[in-house]
Amino acid sequence: MCAHVVVAEDDPKQAELIRRYLENEGHRVTVVHDGRAALDEARAGRPELMLLDVMMPRVDGLDVCRVLRADPALAGLPVLMLTARSTEDDLLLGLDLGADDYMTKPYSPRELMARVRTLLRRAAATVPAAAAVDPVLRVGAVTVDPARHEVTCDGRPVACTPGEFALLALLAAEPGRVFSRAQIIQHQHGFDRWFTSRTVDVHVMNLRRKIEPAPDRPSRLLTVYGVGYKLVADAGRTPDAGTSATPGQDVRDGA
Repeated sequence: MCAHVVVAEDDPKQAELIRRYLENEGHRVTVVHDGRAALDEARAGRPELMLLDVMMPRVDGLDVCRVLRADPALAGLPVLMLTARSTEDDLLLGLDLGADDYMTKPYSPRELMARVRTLLRRAAATVPAAAAVDPVLRVGAVTVDPARHEVTCDGRPVACTPGEFALLALLAAEPGRVFSRAQIIQHQHGFDRWFTSRTVDVHVMNLRRKIEPAPDRPSRLLTVYGVGYKLVADAGRTPDAGTSATPGQDVRDGA
């Protein structure tokens, strides 16, 4: 799959190395060296993927990600963050801001290309087979349109990252079914070691902020203790027995 990829990296040597690897795989590459140029290229060039360094001049990568996710026209752009920061808090912050994947420096260029392929496949992937009969998935007030890559909730558009959209489409295809985090990881990305159960939890928390009337008391995207997550039409403000209303609740599903 060939794509237009924006590489936002202020280190010229790193940027050139990434450019060469991407072009060897057939991608069209635009390199920029600061956050403002990254935003300008995202708006003008309509890329299919952005590799985004966190530490950049003018506007840093975290702020670039915030702006992208706040813009409905760019909210679906897959973003892979590159950073020298390696703590779990840094990783979760990047995911919380809407990054779809996160690599810490130094990294293997071959692994980087594998993650690029994964993100591009996910963005282009078809939705679950259950959506084939009715291409629009409806679960109560939540509507997922895979063909248009659109989500609405209570009649208003909801901007989702590719990772959030893929998770929501999976759950919406089988309302009420409980998916463990291990099942979600397997369905979305195979058993890639860099996509963890914590990543799933962060996507769930972000989705709850977007589709729940009260994110701290979820009534649609529910946690089932000891099992995983499910999407329901509306469980009301009082969750079903065996479900959790806490957005960050740890789910021990045996994965």
